[in-house]
Amino acid sequence: MDLASSKADLRRAALARRLALDAGQVARRSDKLRENLFREFPVAQWRWLHVFLPLQKRNEPDTWAIIRWIWGEEMPLRLAVPVVQADGISLKHYELTPGTQLTQNRWGIDEPVPHPTAAPEVAPAALDAVLVPLLAADRTGQRVGYGGGFYDRFLAQCRPGTQFIGLSVLNEAPVQRIADVLPTDVPLTACITPGRVWRF
Repeated sequence: MDLASSKADLRRAALARRLALDAGQVARRSDKLRENLFREFPVAQWRWLHVFLPLQKRNEPDTWAIIRWIWGEEMPLRLAVPVVQADGISLKHYELTPGTQLTQNRWGIDEPVPHPTAAPEVAPAALDAVLVPLLAADRTGQRVGYGGGFYDRFLAQCRPGTQFIGLSVLNEAPVQRIADVLPTDVPLTACITPGRVWRF
């Protein structure tokens, strides 16, 4: 029996479950995501890691736990984060350092203030791994986000072999199948939950 679910249904249900978490739960689960990332992936061997900055009002994983750990361990790894462009549909990517000046965009997400020296642009082809926001994933690595298509367009620009790693604070297994996958959807390499890592 094919238990397929639509993106809209999965998005609505997963967002409701995530919003039901309190701040302490999100923080503890985000720490588990950080532990699983560093235990299961060769982070220290990467040159560039792309990280999304969390939308706290939607209880997204607190990726600052990962960022501050990398800085605290003084890893040679460099970090890039996205900036939504004026067209409202595309992303550019800029280096994040402890001294990067941040500003909030219209959705309340922190973004670097682009600057040639303080926050230089990073090409998608330079990235070794991308941490991807999501609400749900299926057993083939297809994901459900907020529906804007930002990440599918971005991931398609990365070079072959780049690791696409979903992060979810919901401690849930992938669903069997997302019914309405598009040809332009880019599957994940893996998904990290607080309880385990799923590989696709």
